[in-house]
Amino acid sequence: MAACALALGLLVGCSAAPVQEMSDARQAIHAAEQYGAAEHAPEQLSQAHNRLALAQQHLKLRRFEEAREQALEARARATEARYLAEAARRARRD
Repeated sequence: MAACALALGLLVGCSAAPVQEMSDARQAIHAAEQYGAAEHAPEQLSQAHNRLALAQQHLKLRRFEEAREQALEARARATEARYLAEAARRARRD
């Protein structure tokens, strides 16, 4: 009985909405935009926006694992865009 309860608890935990991942992706995109990624890393920023949109679609369909994966990818692309924008800004100053 305890094993069944534990297994059910793990299953429910895995299927929870990726609230934190979605928030992290939005924050990473916002930070990238603040650093000028639209100018210096438009492709990566666009990819981040597209991945976040996919994550939101999956979330609406209650496909939480797919939403989580897309949100993590969105955050990664946004982080890359921010780094590229930061590097471009530093290069301009030098």
